[in-house]
Order: sequence, then structure tokens, then C-alpha cells
Amino acid sequence: YVWDANEEYLFKAVVAFAMRRYSSKSTTQISNVLLCNVTDRVSFWFVVTDSSENVTTVPGSEVEAAIRMNRHRINNAFLLSDKTLQFLKIPSTLSPPVEPSTPVWLIVFGVVLCLIVAGIVFLIVAGIRQRKRKNKQSTERENLEDKGEVAVTVENGIPCETLDLKAGHINGVFAADDERFTSL
Repeated sequence: YVWDANEEYLFKAVVAFAMRRYSSKSTTQISNVLLCNVTDRVSFWFVVTDSSENVTTVPGSEVEAAIRMNRHRINNAFLLSDKTLQFLKIPSTLSPPVEPSTPVWLIVFGVVLCLIVAGIVFLIVAGIRQRKRKNKQSTERENLEDKGEVAVTVENGIPCETLDLKAGHINGVFAADDERFTSL
């Protein structure tokens, strides 16, 4: 970071601005801000003098309060933050934690409620589709029985033997029942 006369002028202007904002009656000028012991590492101390008498300094508590009140403006002027621009004896101001506009529990509740509603809608739609399929299959069977055509029965998704519905079908296992057993 290059610290030259222009940067010093900007710093003095920002401190004068902070002093004017802090006490509206003050007419602090850039010439009232004095920089002392400026080093290559951009380390220095400064004094603000009273505008009416250039000899009297403004109390340190007023300067601290003005800097604390306008610290964000000073940081923004140099494109720095509280971590990179440090004022000794003036603690950095921490911004309050950000609170969302809606509570977290309300967001979670809304998500869970939407999932439940979506599940219920899915179950209802799936039931309606299944009922339509069953009705369609039963009407197809009835139509086939009425026409007397050969019907293919499907159980568990596997087609079973075909039946001729007009002629009927005799089960060979039960055909000879009368002969095996003696009648009473």
C-alpha cells in the first residue's frame, strides 16, 4: 500500500469530516488534523486542533467518539476493514449478528409441511390412477366374456393358460373324483 501525500490528505479530510459530523457546531478544517511520526509501514499518530485556536488540541475522548461514530466511513474511504485499519485505544466496532427476517423454525416448519402435503397429494393421485386401471381392466374382462373370446388371465404379472370362455374348461384333477372315492 503506497502512502503518499495524497493519502495523507485523504486521511486528514476524513478525520475532519468525522469531527464535523460528531459535533455539528465544529468547523474543523483539514489543516486542523496533524500527522506525526509517519513511518513506511503506514504507522503514525495524529492530533486534531481546535479551529478557533490552532494551538489548543481537541480532547482525545471527543476524537475517539468521532472516529468510533464514523469508523465505517473511514474504512470505506481507504477500502479497508476493522481488521486492516487499526486505531490504538479505539476498539473496533463489531457489527451485530445478522438475524433473518423470518425465524429459522418457521422455515423448517414450512418445508416439512410442504413435504407432507406433497406426499398426501401423491398418495391421492396414485390411488385414483390405480382405481382407474382396475376399472379399465375389469371392463375389458367383461367385454371379453361378453364376446366369448379367449381370455388370458394374468396373476402377479404372469400370463396363465388361456381359457375358451364359450366351451369352458374341465380341470383334469377333479374329473375322476367320483371313481376314486366310494360313495356313502
